[in-house]
Amino acid sequence: MITIIPAIDIIEGKCVRLNQGDYAQKKVYNENPLEVAKIFQDAGIERLHLVDLDGAKSHHVVNHKVLERIAGHTNLVIDFGGGIKSDEDLHIAFESGAEMVTGGSIAVKEPDVFSGWLSKYGSEKIILGADAKDGKIAIAGWQEESDLEIVDFINNYVTKGAQKVISTDIAKDGMLTGPSFDLYELLQEKCEGIELIASGGISNMDDIYKLDEMAIPGVIVGKAIYEGRIDMKDISRFILNQ
Repeated sequence: MITIIPAIDIIEGKCVRLNQGDYAQKKVYNENPLEVAKIFQDAGIERLHLVDLDGAKSHHVVNHKVLERIAGHTNLVIDFGGGIKSDEDLHIAFESGAEMVTGGSIAVKEPDVFSGWLSKYGSEKIILGADAKDGKIAIAGWQEESDLEIVDFINNYVTKGAQKVISTDIAKDGMLTGPSFDLYELLQEKCEGIELIASGGISNMDDIYKLDEMAIPGVIVGKAIYEGRIDMKDISRFILNQ
């Protein structure tokens, strides 16, 4: 069964959501991310995707204190991303309570560094962020595009030990129009041996059921929860029926 992983995106210590990665389209949902995380835990959620959007923009970890508070006051298994560009950033994330770290931009711009992390910490700790725009990898909080084809990008890192992959179709993110099923079908077919986590565009529980039918291991859900499109009671029922 698919694992539902709620997202908490952080700007200035607050829980926010963006549309298609656009910082100008920011909406604050809660000024206390820990409160949100506790709601998720009470619903039976075990995993959390925590993104430091300030970090992604400034190219170093910024909101590690938020990570520390959530890790210290919940039992959620947290994967943390945004602004992790150095060994120091990685150390800060793990010391602050992250169980896993997601690297996207660093995997594009400094492949030797990211490959070294995979070798040192293993695929259980290091998640490959493979966010796409028109089939090409996008980086730096989606502010930059690359010429890298997503399938080639992922498969290159599979040969270096990567297994967990979070992939977001930027065109879908925050739009509540449904996820990029075609993209995930392609990745399932072309990238063998990956544990794929779908992200972006989830609009209702039916989207999650469909991804589950496709045997996608995990799904990140954000705006659909915050906008009331998906009720936490529905998520609780889904988890209980697994």
